[in-house]
Amino acid sequence: MLGDILIIREMHKAAAEAIAKRVIQERDKLHKGYKFIVGISGESGAGKSEVSHSLARRLKSERIRVKVLHADDYYKVPPLLRTEWRRVQGIETVGMQEYDWNLIQRNIQDFKEDRESMMPCIDIIPEQVDKLITDFKKIDLLVVDGLYALKADGLDMRVFIDLDYHETKISQIQRGKENLDDFRLAVLEKEHQNVLSLKPLADLIIDKNYQVIDPRTGEFV
Repeated sequence: MLGDILIIREMHKAAAEAIAKRVIQERDKLHKGYKFIVGISGESGAGKSEVSHSLARRLKSERIRVKVLHADDYYKVPPLLRTEWRRVQGIETVGMQEYDWNLIQRNIQDFKEDRESMMPCIDIIPEQVDKLITDFKKIDLLVVDGLYALKADGLDMRVFIDLDYHETKISQIQRGKENLDDFRLAVLEKEHQNVLSLKPLADLIIDKNYQVIDPRTGEFV
């Protein structure tokens, strides 16, 4: 998202460092030039964008060129209309079906096939959806971050941030993207239920202390 406020702390960098080490290990097992994709999911304010940015910066130091695809740019209903649309349609409309999955998968496929691609990009200040053209031929690794990013097809590694919206309220207030009124809280509760259902898909989990855990072994990465 253009104009998004990122508050990157040492915990985000530390988590990104652990994830980067695992990414490099897994990527080294594959053929040269393999187009690796990492998905990062978590609730609003959990730190998805901060971890994604930190991971991209860390991998850049390894001469791996990274592009971040923000799945929340792919909502079917644009920002200025979304809250009212949800109020009219009802809280049950909040969920994974709000994403334009066809476009997400098209952009992922463009990355896989080294094509130039047009991607949506929300400019937070005017709250409009712009179009971003990128040449994926120059990109080695794609990070897909968003509430429901782990549902995307073609991911090689799935990371889940295990913080719920009650624990991220301070972060949400600091970033100030939306007012935390009763309806917004109802949306966050619905998103919480939906995002939590993705946890079993995770290859790595960032816990409440921002330590990275392998759920298969229960050990820290």
